[in-house]
Parts: sequence; structure tokens; C-alpha cells
Amino acid sequence: MTQQDFIDLYEKYISGNCTPDEIKQLEAYRDGFQLRDLPWSAEMGDKQEVKQEILSKLNTGITPPGKKTFKNYWIAAAAAIAIFTIGLVLMLEQKAQLSPDKLVKNPSSAGKGPVVPGFNKATLTLSDGSNIDLNDSKNGTLSKQGGVSVGKLGDGKLVYDINGAKTKKAAVLYNTITTPRGGQYQVVLSDGTKVWLNAASSLKFPAIFTGNERNVELSGEAYFEVAKNKDKPFKVAVNNMNIEVLGTHFNVNAYNDENAIKTTLLEGSVKLKTGNQQAYLKPGQQATLGQQQMFNIRPVNTEDAVAWKNGYFVFNNENIQSIMKKISRWYDVEVVYEGKVDERDFGGTASRFGSVTEVLKLLELTGTVHFKMEGRRITVMP
Repeated sequence: MTQQDFIDLYEKYISGNCTPDEIKQLEAYRDGFQLRDLPWSAEMGDKQEVKQEILSKLNTGITPPGKKTFKNYWIAAAAAIAIFTIGLVLMLEQKAQLSPDKLVKNPSSAGKGPVVPGFNKATLTLSDGSNIDLNDSKNGTLSKQGGVSVGKLGDGKLVYDINGAKTKKAAVLYNTITTPRGGQYQVVLSDGTKVWLNAASSLKFPAIFTGNERNVELSGEAYFEVAKNKDKPFKVAVNNMNIEVLGTHFNVNAYNDENAIKTTLLEGSVKLKTGNQQAYLKPGQQATLGQQQMFNIRPVNTEDAVAWKNGYFVFNNENIQSIMKKISRWYDVEVVYEGKVDERDFGGTASRFGSVTEVLKLLELTGTVHFKMEGRRITVMP
């Protein structure tokens, strides 16, 4: 049975029209599934661990609420593999061919031309107001500011190196790194803190941290691995909220077109503050700050929050509007709605480096939503 045969049969199954013989075909397909052996290199990590991770991801494939549930777990897993993660079965291959550090410049993704996945691109604005296009600039030293060397590496990374500069007497020179829609980038700050920026995001920070605090400002989404320094807390200002840490790993989602700011803690501890409200997070918790300016804290799967950094889309009980915002930012496309679209939630996982048309086709297989694509505009229909 081919993948397409299975897809057709699965659609028939969830509609309740499968014959007993066809259900037996689904059962037979179970024994035929295995991940292909693909070319492997050391930079891709431990082969067996990655395979197990992919299998785990595949088992969470998209499932529309209200549809028939499978009586056997293995059928659900097989359906997940065939329906929402056809492209993800090739993830091992994609890691070698389409990982962010291997994607080349593509001017067509900047609002014109064919729709392609996002890649490493950003603009660095220096303290004097000058801009450096990180996509066009060569690897190596880009600037020197107050004893700090700013260098671009070949894997979509910007590094600030103090090189023995005297931080206490250094002038405060603010820089800003900005990713466009369809872009992402990583920056290593002068204290060693690592920051990954998602699409349509920006981070303002000093070339050298002076004084008793390390202060930065975020717009959009970023994942932080903060260098530990008990004498100098690290603070992130985002909209009307502040995050304070000493050394920790956390993700912040604070896009202006979202209804809430979400802070997810993976390691260490953080203090959140807005107005007279404050909250503390433990690893494995997420704080949501909505329009009512009250913190709502709950346990979450932290892998979902940082899936974007690791090359995945993860939709966990999200409506189509939330899903399409992610797709719009990453593929740099316009999204419009036509008619009354189903408000139920979806769940699923897919590679961020696949074709947008494949992601849309897989969503359509739920039978609850349809798409029309014209140039860089996607119309969502019931």
C-alpha cells in the first residue's frame, strides 16, 4: 500500500465508510511502517535517539475534534504518520539538507516570488543608527564597538566578544537585531547569553553590559539561555512585562498580534512582573499574561514552546487562526478568511522546512478547513 493509498483509506475510515476488508488493510499496513535508513553524519546527533524523537513526534499527528477515535493505539500512530507528518518521516534527510545553517539566501522570500520556508536572515542596527544586512554580509568581524568585536559566523549566528574590554568603564552602546517575516537568527551577547529569535522579532541590547543589571528589550518571540551571574541579574522587558533571571533557559512569545504574552521556563527560575502583579515560574511551567493583566500559570510540555527553535511547527489545541499566524510569519504570506471557519482546535507536528502547500494539504485532510493559494495570499475557507 502506498502512502497515498493509505491516506485515501484513512479518510474513508474517519468518515465511517470503511468495509471490514478495508479495516484489515489498515491493520496490515501497521507492520509495514519503519523509518528509512538515510545518510547520516555526526553533526546530526545520535541516530537512534533522533529516530526515537521523530517517532514520538509522529505519534502526535493531527486529529480534528469530533472525529472517530481509533480503537487501537497503533492505528492512531499510523494515521498520524500518514496524515499530518508525511514530510516529517523524511526529517532525518531534511536535517541534512534543509537545516537553517544550510539554507542559502533567497531574495524571492522577501515578499515577492514563490513561497519558501524561512531561513537565517536578520538586520543588525548599530548604536550610530547604521544597518548591517546579516544575510548579505560576509562571515567574520562586522564591527568593533567600545572594545567589543561583533562577528558573524557561518551558521546564522552573531557573536559579541569582549576581548578583554573593561566593562565597568565602557559606554553603553545599544544594538538591535531584527528578523523579518520568514527569518530567524541567533545572537550570543557579550556576557555569553545565547538568544534565538523567531520570525518578525527584535532584540535591543547593549554591546557591553555595564552596571549591576543586564537589561534587554524583546519584541516578538525568542528563546534565551542566560549566562549565570549571581551578581548581575538578567532582565527582559517585553511590552508592559518584565522578566528577571540569574541564569536560566526560557522562551517568550510576545507578538503584538497575539492576545497574551507566554513565558515558558525550561530550566532555572524566573520572576515575572507587570504593574502590581508578579509571579514565579518553576521548570515545566508557563505563565500567560492576558489583557486583564493577570498571570495564569500552568504546567506544559516545554518542548512544544521551543519547537520553532528546533525546526518544528507544533500545534497543541490551537484554532486555525492561531495556526495561520505561525504559518504567515514563517512563510511570509498574507492570510485572509472567507466564510465562517470552524473554531475547533487542532493538534499536530510538522517540519518548518517543508513546503507551505504540503502543510496546508495536511490540514485539509481533517475535513474541517480548506485553502486557496494565489501568489503569496492564502484564503482560509470552511
